[in-house]
Amino acid sequence: MTPGTPILSRTQARQFDRWAMETIGIPGLVLMENAGRSVADFASQALKDLKGRQVCIFCGTGNNGGDGLVAARHMINQGISVRLAICGDINRMTEDARINMDILDRLGQPIENLDLYEPAIHKVLERLTQGTDLLIDALLGTGLAGQVKPEMARLIDALNSLRRPILAVDIPSGLDCDSGIPLGAAVRARWTMTFVAYKKGFLEPNAPVYTGQVMVAQIGIPLAAWPGYKP
Repeated sequence: MTPGTPILSRTQARQFDRWAMETIGIPGLVLMENAGRSVADFASQALKDLKGRQVCIFCGTGNNGGDGLVAARHMINQGISVRLAICGDINRMTEDARINMDILDRLGQPIENLDLYEPAIHKVLERLTQGTDLLIDALLGTGLAGQVKPEMARLIDALNSLRRPILAVDIPSGLDCDSGIPLGAAVRARWTMTFVAYKKGFLEPNAPVYTGQVMVAQIGIPLAAWPGYKP
């Protein structure tokens, strides 16, 4: 991180998104599209470096998962082989994430709905990821404040055990945005594509074990324009 790099707490990140949507008028779908495209662009380069063309994306049911769904569409457009898993109850998806899932479904993209309570979750992941070169973690975002639920913690532990390169979307799932401490379990990523600014927890001494290399992508509106931003 270079001197002067913007840093946001969990609360500030929420406030910025709300301001961008409610005051400036940028629809959440547009912010999601910009975020997901940035993830896809980096993933495409990472795959070239890994000399691979297959990726498996694990999406939660919130907007972090929606970013992953957008990334999937852009990678498919680039000719990358994408496997996609929705992890959780699809009936509880946020509206914007659901819209992006439905688009992929209408395009004919196979989507697996992963049962988080599956006892043999490790075997399910081994099957899903067989032959893949890169995993993308779009399970949980910066809004996570309490401990990761046991069934999600099992999934995170299973992902880590695969020992494949992982790209985290905005923040490694399970990592506290402010403290940089795992909330019971956290994805160990090789790279984290975060949005708008560094997150406060990334500065903590042990956070790089989970974030890996951190890149900041913009989502369509400059942070400096937000009245709540104080450099």
